[in-house]
Amino acid sequence: MATKSIRQIVFDIETSGCKLTDLAESQQEYLLREVLKETDETIRRQKTDDAERFLSLYPYTAKVVAIGMFDVQNEKSFVYYESETEEEWQSEDGKVVYKAFSEKAMLERFWHVMEKADQVITFNGRNFDIPFLMMRSAMLKVKPSKNFMGYRFDTKLHVDLLEQFTFYSATRKFNLDFYCHAFGVQTPKSHEISGMEVQNLYQAGRIKDIAVYCGKDIVATYRLFKIWEEYLKF
Repeated sequence: MATKSIRQIVFDIETSGCKLTDLAESQQEYLLREVLKETDETIRRQKTDDAERFLSLYPYTAKVVAIGMFDVQNEKSFVYYESETEEEWQSEDGKVVYKAFSEKAMLERFWHVMEKADQVITFNGRNFDIPFLMMRSAMLKVKPSKNFMGYRFDTKLHVDLLEQFTFYSATRKFNLDFYCHAFGVQTPKSHEISGMEVQNLYQAGRIKDIAVYCGKDIVATYRLFKIWEEYLKF
């Protein structure tokens, strides 16, 4: 009897934060409570800018602007990106399909795919992508189809490569670009686009550039996964 192949999906998200002034006054005070103690005006301004930049990290102060998914068995990528109007296009080689939706529609479609996935692969997904997606979905009244925040040391449902490459935080953590260079994998980072630049790109209306970057992220993550699977999985 033939063994049924499992469906593995590599995914990654990109987020963009709001402005501090968009938040309630009490929220601003909470986020800046340490900053306001600073007496040096220059340092205070810098710390305020940093606080606003970090808003992209929290589902309560940011939104999902892109979700990339790589179907391991079919070796094909799908990237959803946030837009007021729906549209669809493909990369020149036809290996990546880009689809534009509202944020809520993106999340609904993402969880529909996850419902049929047997295993997901992420890079730092346990500490960022998954909790962000779950909380953001709840805020938009979207029910997650699966809980990928289960038992930390079980890779049957979720393989977080950052957890694996650090042996569950036993060694120092590096970013995706660093691991790509170390293992000879083509890095998604360029001189113009990196994870830290997503906010600026989004504000400049360059959402398609973010989508393309996200698509490269998931391919790089997949290649690192294959290295882990061949040499480090036990």
